[in-house]
Amino acid sequence: MNSDESRARAIDVLVIDDESDIRELIELSLLRMGLGCDTAGSVGEARRLLDSRRYRLCLTDMRLPDGDGLELVEHIQNRHPGLPVAVITAFGSIETAIRALKLGAFDFVTKPVELKRLRELVANALRSQAAPPPAGAEGRDLVGRSAALAQLRAQVEKLARNQAPVFIQGESGTGKEVIARLIHSLGPRAAGPFVPVNCGAISPELMESEFFGHKKGSFTGAANDKQGLFQAASGGTLFLDEVAELPLAMQVKLLRAIQERAVRPVGGQEEEPVDVRVLSASHRDLTQLVAENRFRQDLYFRINVITLRVPPLRERPEDVPDLAAHILARLAEREGTAPRRLSRVAVDLLRQHLFPGNVRELENLLERACALCDGEEIGPQDIDLHPTEGLMRALPRYDALDACDLPDADSDDERIRILRMLDETRWNRSAAARRLGLTLRQLRYRLQKWGME
Repeated sequence: MNSDESRARAIDVLVIDDESDIRELIELSLLRMGLGCDTAGSVGEARRLLDSRRYRLCLTDMRLPDGDGLELVEHIQNRHPGLPVAVITAFGSIETAIRALKLGAFDFVTKPVELKRLRELVANALRSQAAPPPAGAEGRDLVGRSAALAQLRAQVEKLARNQAPVFIQGESGTGKEVIARLIHSLGPRAAGPFVPVNCGAISPELMESEFFGHKKGSFTGAANDKQGLFQAASGGTLFLDEVAELPLAMQVKLLRAIQERAVRPVGGQEEEPVDVRVLSASHRDLTQLVAENRFRQDLYFRINVITLRVPPLRERPEDVPDLAAHILARLAEREGTAPRRLSRVAVDLLRQHLFPGNVRELENLLERACALCDGEEIGPQDIDLHPTEGLMRALPRYDALDACDLPDADSDDERIRILRMLDETRWNRSAAARRLGLTLRQLRYRLQKWGME
């Protein structure tokens, strides 16, 4: 191996920051981890280095003399796909960091830089380079060919590459846990544990012990030390399903655990560090719960860095035949029989159904049809469709004409901005609309869409 090859292999990280003392601090930390490092003080210098050398990770400040970190994130996504990039942002500039994550950044750290947090970030990024997801893993378990599902697949693959907390919004039965497992399995934590927990199924009295563990003798019945869910998920992903069901007292403790990346077991004297990515989900609208003071705003901003909306089945009826075939094959495998098939009339009947229970309803319906069907083909007489009119009235409906002239109505930044302005104006819609530069009609449309009207 010649000296040029040795140097090329030794350079693992590119650090971009206009402050020389920050560059030196990060470079020393990386050297102690056994990693080589190049440094740059501007966007132009960084681009020249990126074009001339190969790196395993890029760390960039957000404010640079000739541009900003967002510009570099976009440049790397376009010119060097697959290279993880993390951003360094000033404390309190979380909204800027969120924009970077949405552009494809892997993670972020705040100034002043905590070296422990920096080392965790670097280790996770390099782990993702060393162990890429298996070939063909992209989009598995997402059955269908609709445009909505294709968009969802792309979002899942993008979110799997970074470490941002993701809130998965979707109606009951849409497969939110499937999405969370897919994000985990496609990301750098795939080799670590995936720990799902239904927040609504834990007794409030036992919740702290379940999440953080407890020490022997800390309360009656604590005969041994017990590991909590955070400790069990360390190095992997903790999935908080139905997070809206958490009581307010537990929300405070969960917020601290996520912020500090450490937990204190019940009866313990010291906090234990944990390295966990938090994904959460709910069928309820958290913004409405925040407005009603039933969900803490600070926890909302912490877990809802990025919102991933899972479309209901009624918005993608073209996926019903593929989903039905997949479910019937799985049922046949479980029973050890040949898979049944749907007649064309039965398929058309299913495609016209609104499915308020979504994919879970389709699974139950097909399992019942298999039990009733005498032959190999399931006909319309074997399908027991329940009336949906009353159920569908409870689901939100929006005016398509209102939606077409509001392209950013689903933006997470837009929600946060509007919610804050409404809070400042004490929910005076007219005043909030004027200060936001919206018409009252546009503001009302957004609130209706988010279930807050």
